[in-house]
Amino acid sequence: MLYFIGLGLADEKDISVNGLEIVRKAERVYLEAYTSILLVEKDKLEAFYERDVILADREMVESASDDILNDADKVNVAFLVVGDPFGATTHTDLLLRARQLNIPTRSLPNASIMNAIGACGLSLYTYGQTVSMPFFTDNWRPSSFYEKLAENATLGLHTLVLLDIKVKEPNLEAMARGRKVWEPPRYMTVRQCAEQMIEVEGERKQTWCGEEALAVGAARVGSSEQSFCSGTLSELSETDMGRPLHCLVLIGQRCHELEKDVIREWAVNKDNFDKAWEKGAYGK
Repeated sequence: MLYFIGLGLADEKDISVNGLEIVRKAERVYLEAYTSILLVEKDKLEAFYERDVILADREMVESASDDILNDADKVNVAFLVVGDPFGATTHTDLLLRARQLNIPTRSLPNASIMNAIGACGLSLYTYGQTVSMPFFTDNWRPSSFYEKLAENATLGLHTLVLLDIKVKEPNLEAMARGRKVWEPPRYMTVRQCAEQMIEVEGERKQTWCGEEALAVGAARVGSSEQSFCSGTLSELSETDMGRPLHCLVLIGQRCHELEKDVIREWAVNKDNFDKAWEKGAYGK
């Protein structure tokens, strides 16, 4: 059987008891290592799980999945995913491939950023579509996220923005010379996300994510080092929230007073927060 096992968001102990028992008995254990990361290294997982763990990068999962599925109809194989197993379509694709090969599957869910973000104080019932923010480059500055963000904002809903991570990305110059060289890992910060949102608003000019829009920055959600920070995008574009992983929530205008009371506590500057709240007609 192929088991899809969610690991939660923080460390080796976030796995469920069921998941841990399966991992310790599985023939092979893979850790998907590119859609997200835990806040601990692989050796800590192996020590706690009492098992060797095989890192499964994007190339393995998307192009060499046969290695993962090999004999999974005869032995138990565990595929570990940070957060919840089906937060990324990549894992759905692996599930479909297993079904095509008549390999039985089972999913063990866990906390993901999609529900853990509720700890920032904004009700999960008032979120719209989630969007992703990629790293901008000199010649690639996509703004396709803006349409969904604008739809949410029109309805007064909050928008969870998931921030880009780059793990085991090839160096394009080396690739052009026929060599495989990997770039060092990069993780987008709340500061970078806010800067890029302001830049896109400058092009779109619809006021949804300009400098005065209110947002909540989140870092290391679900861990003992969890941190939140609220304020205008201009303020967040100058805020250092420390080590990854980060995400950001753009606040919708239907924000309830109870939500406001919580997120105001995270404010960079409470007076500025109150002014932006009134100016943006939040809670109306």
